[in-house]
Formats: sequence, structure tokens, C-alpha cells
Amino acid sequence: MKILRHTDTEYPNFVATLDRRAIPDVALEKKVAAILATVRTDGDAGLLRLTKKFDGQTLTPESMRIDPAEIRLAKVDASTEAALQASHRNVHRFARRSMRRNWSGKNHEGSEVGERFDPLQRVGIYVPAGTAPLASSVLMTATLAQAVGVPDIVVTTPVGLTGEVHPAVLRALALSGVNEAYKIGGAQAIAALAYGTETIQPVHKVYGPGNAWVVEAKRQLFGLVGVDLLPGPSEVLIIADQTANPAWIAADLLAQAEHGHGSVAGFLTPNQGLLRKVEAEVEKQAAQSQRQDHLTPILRDHVFLLQTPDLEAAVAIANQFAPEHLTIVAENDEALSAKATTAGAIFLGGWSPVVAGDFLAGPSHELPTGGAGKAFPGLTADQFQRRTSLVRMSEASLRKSVDHIEAFSRVEGLDAHGRSARIRLE
Repeated sequence: MKILRHTDTEYPNFVATLDRRAIPDVALEKKVAAILATVRTDGDAGLLRLTKKFDGQTLTPESMRIDPAEIRLAKVDASTEAALQASHRNVHRFARRSMRRNWSGKNHEGSEVGERFDPLQRVGIYVPAGTAPLASSVLMTATLAQAVGVPDIVVTTPVGLTGEVHPAVLRALALSGVNEAYKIGGAQAIAALAYGTETIQPVHKVYGPGNAWVVEAKRQLFGLVGVDLLPGPSEVLIIADQTANPAWIAADLLAQAEHGHGSVAGFLTPNQGLLRKVEAEVEKQAAQSQRQDHLTPILRDHVFLLQTPDLEAAVAIANQFAPEHLTIVAENDEALSAKATTAGAIFLGGWSPVVAGDFLAGPSHELPTGGAGKAFPGLTADQFQRRTSLVRMSEASLRKSVDHIEAFSRVEGLDAHGRSARIRLE
């Protein structure tokens, strides 16, 4: 862990490094481009060849599709079923409330104007399966599409050497209305969703988190298909004052750090005593973790504890860092959160662990990382909707508008534009 106080000479330079921007890796960019080209050119054959190379799976066009009956009939134990149901219920309800709604009204000249929001017709969702079966990622993405009313929800997920999809993932697919799913992963899966193959029909937009290869594939295919955002490794930043419980803070830091693969966890406080206690708790609890292989390198390279001059300075650092998850545990948490403008999600108070957002609370856990929160929000229901603007003019409203239309036509040298309005009134 890196532990610094604001009085340390290294502190300003380290804080400066927390103002992040995601810059594509040139070497990875070329490798992913080659994968995309293979799928675009060779279709199923290229896709299956890459699946064999990267996942060790020998599949056929028929066997790469997950049997719909396998999804429909999947069973899990009672406690898992209850958890899946609870998460789905909360996410679905939140998504329904956050949908964009149709509206109409009058502009200044009396024309009817408005917006209509329709569900996208076919979407593709990537569900990672690197070190754990991520049933929650199914619910936090596909459920939003279901709530909006997307007719075709397509999921791709890698199966690794086992060749099997975890029952909890299958059950999550069933709950969230997925009607088409494939046992493919990596950049090649994103390519298949975007370009289409003989077996997989192309989608209109691609969603879901993934490793660096998946994120780079989404970046390169933006424009050919819609892309939600480019989420990378998990992150948490915690701001706390003397009222916080150090054991709880340490547990939250370790919960995100155990994802491994570049995860980042930071703690900011002006209270030196709390900093020392959190440091001790992190070391104590880390020793009890079952995921030492994932946790150890993250603790060494990607966990930092900073003593800031005050809580306002901590929030300023958070706005630079733009964390995926921001936790604020302080007497004035509401006031501090109002100043936090770049976080993917904010968790207020000691009783609000980030893991509740990961699994259950309601908002999607797919959130911007790597500093992207300065410009991008987390995944929301309206990202599964397509907006169309509507205009209906009457003769009276056109008469009130035509002089302005002709003025723009003259300024921009587009005389046919003005004529197309005036001709209706002659």
C-alpha cells in the first residue's frame, strides 16, 4: 500500500497522478484490430478458431449457442434463487422509474414538438466470466433491456475450460428475459455482435463490462454499433472523518481490491488516527482472504491511503480521480456528496457498502472507470431507448416561422431551404 500524508514531499506529485485519462494501448489496439478483422472476414469459422485459441474450447456453430431450454430449466439453491429474485426486482423497478418518457408541447410559433422513446430492437450484452461466475452482471445489464421492452436481448459469455455456464448465470439470463445466448468471450465476441456471423445476427448496440481486450474492441467498433461505455477494472474511493468505523472501511477497500486485474482502492481522510487504524485493519483482514493471488498484487500496487488537509480537499481529489464508486462516511456527508461531481455512484454513510450496489440496491453496477466519470454516467435504462424528435406544424405556425426560416437560408446560402417553406404559403 502507498500511505502518504499531505505534509509529505511526495504527496502533491502522487495526487497529480490521480487525475486520469484512459489512453489506448497501441500494442493491444493492433492485436484487437486483428481479431476484429478475422471475425469480419471469416464469420463463424474465424470466431470459433479464436475461441479455441483463447478459451481452449472446440465449438461448432450449433454448440456455441446456449440451448434456450438450458436457460429455462436452470436451477439454483434456495438462497441463491432468493438473492437473484431480489436483485432482479430492485434493478427492474429502478430501470422502469428511470426510463425516458414521451412528451409533446408547443414551441413559440405554435408548432407541436416533442420526443418519442422506443426500445432498441436488438442489443448485445457481454457478461465476463474470468475468475468468477458474474450472475450479477447479467441482472445489472439485461434487466434494464427487459424493463425497457427490448425484443431481442443477446448475451455472450466465455465458458473457459469447463465448457459450462454456471447455473446462477443461466438463472439470471432467464429472469432478465434473455432469449439468445452464446458461449463465446473476448474481443471476438464483441466482433460477432457488431459484424454478425452466419449464426449470430448483428445487434444495434453493445453493452457490458470486460477485460482490456473487450473494452478495446468496443472502442474500435463504436460507430458501427452503439456502445454503452468502456468500463475497466473495479475502483473504489472512500472519504471519511472520525465518525467512521475503520474495520468497515478496510472491508470495503478489500472487497473491491479482490477483483484483481488492475482494481484500484483508495482511502482519504484528514484524521491521522483513523488512517493508522484503517491501515492496520487492511493488513489484518487481507491475511484472512481466500483470494490471495488476486489481492496481493493489488494491495502492493493499487491501494493508497492519503491523509488530506481536510474533507474538502478529499472531495477535490475525488473529482480529479472520478472513481467508479465513491463512499462518503462523514457527519456532513450530504453536503460533501453535493460537491462530488464525477463519481459513477455515491454511497452515503457507514451502513452503505459498495457491495450492496454491486449486487442488489437497484442502480446498475456497470459504471465508468479509469477517469471516464468526468464525461460518462453509469448504465441507465434510457441507454436502451432510441430517441426520435417529432414536429407537426399547422399553416398558422408555418406563417409565423417562415420569415425566420428564410433568414437562416440567406445567411447559409441555401435558397432551396427557404423556398421549401415559402412555397406552401403561396
